[in-house]
Amino acid sequence: MKPTYLTEEAISTFIAAAFAEDIGPGDYSSLSSIPEGKTGQAKLLIKDDGIIAGIELAEKIFKTFDPTLEVELLIKDGDEVNYGDIGLIVKGASASILSSERLVLNCMQRMSGIATLTHRLTKKILHTKARLMDTRKTTPNFRLMEKWAVLIGGGVNHRFALYDMVMLKDNHVDFAGGIPQAIERCNAYLKTNNLDLRIEIETRNLDEVKQVLAVGGVDQIMLDNMDYATMREAVGLIGNQYKTEASGGITEETLVDVAECGVDYISMGALTHSVNSLDISLKAF
Repeated sequence: MKPTYLTEEAISTFIAAAFAEDIGPGDYSSLSSIPEGKTGQAKLLIKDDGIIAGIELAEKIFKTFDPTLEVELLIKDGDEVNYGDIGLIVKGASASILSSERLVLNCMQRMSGIATLTHRLTKKILHTKARLMDTRKTTPNFRLMEKWAVLIGGGVNHRFALYDMVMLKDNHVDFAGGIPQAIERCNAYLKTNNLDLRIEIETRNLDEVKQVLAVGGVDQIMLDNMDYATMREAVGLIGNQYKTEASGGITEETLVDVAECGVDYISMGALTHSVNSLDISLKAF
């Protein structure tokens, strides 16, 4: 099942905006050089090993630009791919294929890079209960695709945006006057405005964890930048009362140690903000 944010309307809106940015009034390179009515075909070449993501989106991009294009998908999102594999074949108006090419590649290269990294890191913590989770550290106007790619790679989506979940971070707590005040004001606001949203609160030490447990009224507790011993103690204090999330500077080298502390989720901004794109190209044949 696709997440609620991944609607046909949202995907269509993204594609329309991306084409407006890239093509504007016209792809004059293709229009000026290719004879009208010329048809051809091209194949999507995979030039890296990894996890493919965005293949379903690629078909939508081609068909949005020119519904007469024929797209044959040879792999599916989430498949492991190797150098030399062919992802799809597109046939039809040559100018339409070229005008769509860059948007397809830009999306697929980045999405596949994210899915590949997510998949690799997820495999490292399969022996624990922890699940790898993304953040809001995404590319403006491309969050939809980046979070989709995390899912394809086997990760979990955190909140999509500021409106679909409450996260009380350190600055919220400090500006509110403390943990009890932040939680109480938040719950009162949600009740007054008839909002049914999950609440997560960030804690920085064991004292703050104990304050949250004393107040209650949340769904998840973030353990931010804690050392392993403190994190394990925090998990023990929380028990099964709330879900726990480890966050803050977690790297591939520290991931396993964090997972073995017993947390439910590990959030890593690097899944979307520091990823290497997969090398993919489109070649006429």
